[in-house]
Amino acid sequence: MLNFTYSSLINASVETVWQFHERPDILDLLTPPWQPVTVIRREGGLGVGAISEFRLSLAGIPVRWIATHIECQPNRLFVDEQTTGPMKSWIHRHEFIDENGRTRLTDAIAYEIPGGWLAEFFLGWWVDARLKDMFRYRHDVTKTECEKF
Repeated sequence: MLNFTYSSLINASVETVWQFHERPDILDLLTPPWQPVTVIRREGGLGVGAISEFRLSLAGIPVRWIATHIECQPNRLFVDEQTTGPMKSWIHRHEFIDENGRTRLTDAIAYEIPGGWLAEFFLGWWVDARLKDMFRYRHDVTKTECEKF
C-alpha cells in the first residue's frame, strides 16, 4: 500500500473552504486542464453515498473511475473510495482543520497499484509525481477562490 499526502494553509474559514467543495461544479474547477480526465457526473454532494464518476484516458485507453463517499463530517472531513477504476484500491481523505481562523486543507490517499509490490516499486514514483502535480493545482485553485471572500 502506498500513501500520498498534500497539505496547505488557506486564509479562509473552514466553513468557506467546505462550502467551496460543495459547489456543483467543483470537480470541473479542480480538474487540472492538462489531465486527460472528463467529469461524467457528481451526485449527492459531499455526504455518505455521494458518487463522482470520471472518464480517464490511460495511454489512450478510456477508463471509467467511480468514487463513492464513505464518510462525511460537515466542516471537518469527507472520505471517498474507488468503487470502479484503475487502482487495486484507493481511499481519499479530505480534511479541513481550523488553524486560528484559517484552514489547513489536507488530502491523504492510501492506494494500491494493480500488479503488487513490483508494480508499486516501478510505478509508485510516477503516480506520486502525478498526484503532487494534481493536488498542487487543486489547492492553488481552492486558495485563490476561497481567499476572495
